[in-house]
Amino acid sequence: MASSLLHCSEKLPFMNVETILHMKEGLDENSYAQNSSLQKRGMDTLKSLIINSATDVYISRMPERFTVADLGCSSGPNALCLVEDIVGSIGKISCRWAQPPPEFSVLLNDLPTNDFNTIFISLPEFTDRLKSAAKSDEWGRPMVFLSGVPGSFYGRLFPRTSVHFICSCSSLHWLSQVPQGLFDETNMPINKGKMYISSTSPDAVSVAYRRQFQRDFSLFLKSRAAEVFPGGRMVLAMLGRQTGDCVDKRTTFLWELLSESFAALVSQGLVEQDKVDAYNVPFYAPSLEEIEVEVRLEGSFSLDYVQTYEINLSSSGNAKEDGRTVSMAIRAIQESMLSHHFGPHIVDALFHKYTELVTESMEREEVKSVQIGVVLSRL
Repeated sequence: MASSLLHCSEKLPFMNVETILHMKEGLDENSYAQNSSLQKRGMDTLKSLIINSATDVYISRMPERFTVADLGCSSGPNALCLVEDIVGSIGKISCRWAQPPPEFSVLLNDLPTNDFNTIFISLPEFTDRLKSAAKSDEWGRPMVFLSGVPGSFYGRLFPRTSVHFICSCSSLHWLSQVPQGLFDETNMPINKGKMYISSTSPDAVSVAYRRQFQRDFSLFLKSRAAEVFPGGRMVLAMLGRQTGDCVDKRTTFLWELLSESFAALVSQGLVEQDKVDAYNVPFYAPSLEEIEVEVRLEGSFSLDYVQTYEINLSSSGNAKEDGRTVSMAIRAIQESMLSHHFGPHIVDALFHKYTELVTESMEREEVKSVQIGVVLSRL
């Protein structure tokens, strides 16, 4: 009898990342807007680096219009907080130098399925905060023109030499597609029971993921090189590794727990093993060296700064609370992909089990992730 896994990739839904991946929309308890505190913590770690980089670009050029782009802006409260800080910082500098502040063009980018409406609904509050800050600092009412720009950042988004500063937080670890090479010549999955690189994965799995990252990040740099003014800067923050080994526990641990959660659902007859074996995530956490190599090979940017930061996911000391926070965040990020591949009916049961496993892990030890911060200047 032929294996049920034969040609399984043809029987299962193809994942077009650009049309499927999006953070959970809306404002309800499962939404990304209500479950993005971990990303906010990562942004706060690099907040001063982002603001200082943006203000340095402004000081070097003193343009009448200053264009900022946020790539992978998502939705919810995080989408505008860095923009607000950048506008305020540049406004204060203008006031100090007795210069009128520039007009700000703010370009918010994410994939077409992103919930841009939730961002736009918050604009009146954002505008009121800017007005209040400007009034108290006596630098006049800021002119901020905001636009949503749907599309993949693995390609051109903006006109040539039109952007002064770009930031991207918690986005570039997502690949443009699930890597090729994760099925053998008979179309059977080679990373059975796992959705990402693990200690049991064949070497071909990490090779496939690394090659996809190299292609994607190179294209990202080439696209931004066309759009950023000479002397402009980018600050990029993404999940990454502190070691050269792709199997870094701080990168793979939460993926392993999600695989264990699926194994529990298979044992209960809620999910077919075939579907689990064929599910692979479009994710890669690079090392510092891998980033440095691609920047050097592309050649349009200087690498001014690159550093890793540990983020403690067990920060409150309450394993139950921290476990739920992590689980809800992962659900808000991945629900669109999981629902597409497995169907929406499994999501509640999956994350009930996942919350249990994450909480049990946090009761035993601290759970940490690694973020990489990068500053690039356009040559």
